[in-house]
Amino acid sequence: MTHPSLESPSPRTRLGDAYRQLSHDIVGHQADDGLIDELAGVLTDFSRRLASGGPRSRDRSEFHEHWDLHIGEGDPVESFADRPVSGSSSPWGLEPDVRREGDGIIAWVTFHAAHEGAPDRCHGGIVAALFDDLLGAVLSVVGLGAFTGELTVRYDAPVPLHRELVCRCWLDRQEGRKLFMRGELTDAGRLVSSTSAVFIQPRDSPTQSTFDPA
Repeated sequence: MTHPSLESPSPRTRLGDAYRQLSHDIVGHQADDGLIDELAGVLTDFSRRLASGGPRSRDRSEFHEHWDLHIGEGDPVESFADRPVSGSSSPWGLEPDVRREGDGIIAWVTFHAAHEGAPDRCHGGIVAALFDDLLGAVLSVVGLGAFTGELTVRYDAPVPLHRELVCRCWLDRQEGRKLFMRGELTDAGRLVSSTSAVFIQPRDSPTQSTFDPA
C-alpha cells in the first residue's frame, strides 16, 4: 500500500489524486450540460494522447516482493502505486491509510460520492473490494504469498459515506496451503460489515511465514 510521505508526490500520484477527486465531483455536484460536454471533450482528447504512448507492464519477477517486507508494528503496509484499491496513483483508489497491527492490519478509510450505491450508502462491491485488498495486505505482514480463493462479505449495517471508518483484517489460521482470513469494518466502534476469506498459497511460494497462531 502507498501512503503520503514528506517527499513531493510523483506526477502519476498527482494524476491519481486529481482523477479520484474529479470522479467524486462529477457524481456529487450539479453541473450544466455544457460544462459536462466540455469536460468530456477534454478527457477524450487526453485519453487519445495517453493511448499514443507504448503499453506499460509490471515486472512479474518483482510481484512477490510485497509478501516479504518485514514490516514493523505501526508501520505503513505498502504495495505498488497502481494497485486498484489502495495505490496512490490508481484512478480507482480508496486511499486507505494501512498500518501493521500485531499479525494483521488496521486501516482508516472514507468513502465518497463516487462510491455510492443506495442513497447515502457505499456500494457493496466497493466494500468487498476494500476487504479483498486489505486481506492481501495482511500477507505482507505475516510473510506469506497467496491469492484470493474465496471471499464472503456480510453487510451488517449501512456503510456510510463521508465518515472515517476503521477496517481491521487478520489471518485466523492456516491449513496447509489454505489461509483462513477475517476482517471487520466499523463506524465509531459499530460493526457495519465483516468478511471471511480463504487465500491459497502457490505450490512454489518462496516466502516464510512470521505468523504465530499462539
